[in-house]
Amino acid sequence: MSEQTPDTTPRTGPRVIQSYLKTLDSSPGVYRMLDAQARVLYVGKARNLRARVSNYARPTGHTPRIARMILETASMMFLTTSTETEALLLEQNLIKQLKPRYNVLLRDDKSFPNIMVTKAHPYPMIKKHRGAKTEKGAYYGPFASAGAVNRTLAQLQKVFQLRNCSDSMFESRTRPCLQYQIKRCTAPCVGYISEEEYGAQVRDAERYLSGRSTDVQEKLKTQMMDASESMEFERAAALRDRIKALTQVQTAQGINPRTVTEADLLALHLENGQACVQVFFIRAGQNWGNNDFYPRVGADVEEAEVLEAFLGQFYDNKEPPRQVILSHPIENEDLMADALSGKRGGKVEILVPRRGEKAELVDSALRNARESLARKMAETATQAKLLKGLAEAFDLEEPPKRIEVYDNSHIQGTNAVGAMIVAGPDGLMKNQYRKFNIRGDDLTPGDDFGMMKEVLTRRFKRLLKEDPDREEGHWPDLLLIDGGAGQVSAVAQIMREMGVQDIPMVGVAKGIDRDHGKEEFHRVGKRPKALRHNDPVLYFVQRLRDEAHRFAIGTHRAKRAKGVSASPLDDIPGVGASRKRALLTHFGSAKAVSRAALSDLKAVDGVSEGLAQKVYDYFHEKG
Repeated sequence: MSEQTPDTTPRTGPRVIQSYLKTLDSSPGVYRMLDAQARVLYVGKARNLRARVSNYARPTGHTPRIARMILETASMMFLTTSTETEALLLEQNLIKQLKPRYNVLLRDDKSFPNIMVTKAHPYPMIKKHRGAKTEKGAYYGPFASAGAVNRTLAQLQKVFQLRNCSDSMFESRTRPCLQYQIKRCTAPCVGYISEEEYGAQVRDAERYLSGRSTDVQEKLKTQMMDASESMEFERAAALRDRIKALTQVQTAQGINPRTVTEADLLALHLENGQACVQVFFIRAGQNWGNNDFYPRVGADVEEAEVLEAFLGQFYDNKEPPRQVILSHPIENEDLMADALSGKRGGKVEILVPRRGEKAELVDSALRNARESLARKMAETATQAKLLKGLAEAFDLEEPPKRIEVYDNSHIQGTNAVGAMIVAGPDGLMKNQYRKFNIRGDDLTPGDDFGMMKEVLTRRFKRLLKEDPDREEGHWPDLLLIDGGAGQVSAVAQIMREMGVQDIPMVGVAKGIDRDHGKEEFHRVGKRPKALRHNDPVLYFVQRLRDEAHRFAIGTHRAKRAKGVSASPLDDIPGVGASRKRALLTHFGSAKAVSRAALSDLKAVDGVSEGLAQKVYDYFHEKG
């Protein structure tokens, strides 16, 4: 009698899904579909969990993408919620967290900058702000990009002439800076304008940013006429220049809708399994720029599914505007409006216009989306050819999906940083860039080998800990190292020590003349190789190497600047920004503070006897 081997093949497909039906009721909630390795394939929400899951249990009637997902499903997980709106919010949080393969996924989510007018100083400054709104001030935005903010700030400086210097710089000025000379500031730092007059300019700037530019223009015209009648021709000419600059600002805004005050405009174009969502930001009746996004979609998704998923993920960490104008209707419009209204703390209206100005705005955004996707697809095709050429040039088994490029930057070993950039089928993956502050206290200044060892050790230790099975897509298929045979040999030794020596690696070294274009490529156990001078793959590698160098230099400069601006006063308990400013203004430098007598410290405005004693003890006990 032959012995039968038990069938250990994991069960998947509709029968597995069917088995969960008896445990489910009609509650709203979120479900997860997992494969045989417990990897999340899909996250979905349902008004009625039992009804939704029973649809998946049917063997037919699904799109190819959903049919593939069902066949791979080995288990499911469920979370019930009180309301369907709560299920929608939970669904989008889980999608962003888990990044399931079969969901529409917003890949390049980002925060957007604002313009901020500070409120904690008698002479407020105007500046760009990104991140949490913790500083006291008025915020206007969001703007589509840092470039859009910078352009608007530059235009506003011409019109309203508000300061953009830091408080410490303001306090230390003894004469006007260049901004005053080129008529971008009224020099409040040296008393060239009263607090009252400056406050009026601030209020005008805020009126403009709130959409009341007509009021500002009328006010300036009245002031100009009054100045002219009073024979104050120089003041009248200055006001005329400000009116002219304001007109130029309004012209430069481009599309400024007449009937839309505050809205985000989202237009989607789908083509050949790829998607582009073009987002226009309209605030205070002005166009504050646009940005394009390329969510990950399947070949058989429809506009409604893509836009609904995009909305939920896009506004996960952003405050929605009063109106969200869409190019296509979504399935759960009322539900999404409820969710966005809860996030805003006020009513959010979702519109899909068919006629009028809003429809014209949508048409314009759709044209942008279509053109952006065409450019993206052309770039992707070119990138695919380059990756294929890279694989052929360096004998890789297949074109790399993730290339990591490493570089170091320092000055004689000081402020040393390591940098990693990442490239793939869609080009540079800037949200994957990483910087490494070199910690090695035992490193010899300028020891590039030691720095590279620290960077790679930290990088791959983390990968081994977080993704030992290499299933999350974070492991590189190719390493590019800035250096020659010695650097490659050292890196290979590091990789062997960590047990990850199977990752291909190429060192990029300048040729004999250190000439851009005569690079030599070094690999473990192989002779150095050069590529043809006009080879597109050579240019591609040069761009990657230069981008890594740019990122490393920028990171190093930021670290050095932070170190330069730091002061020993920062480490003294009780010395905040205002008292630090008072001490530096009184003595001129931190070194002079450290040498000051206790009686001199007590004489500084705002410094109590107790704090003066703390400062004195800090410097003298250290010595």
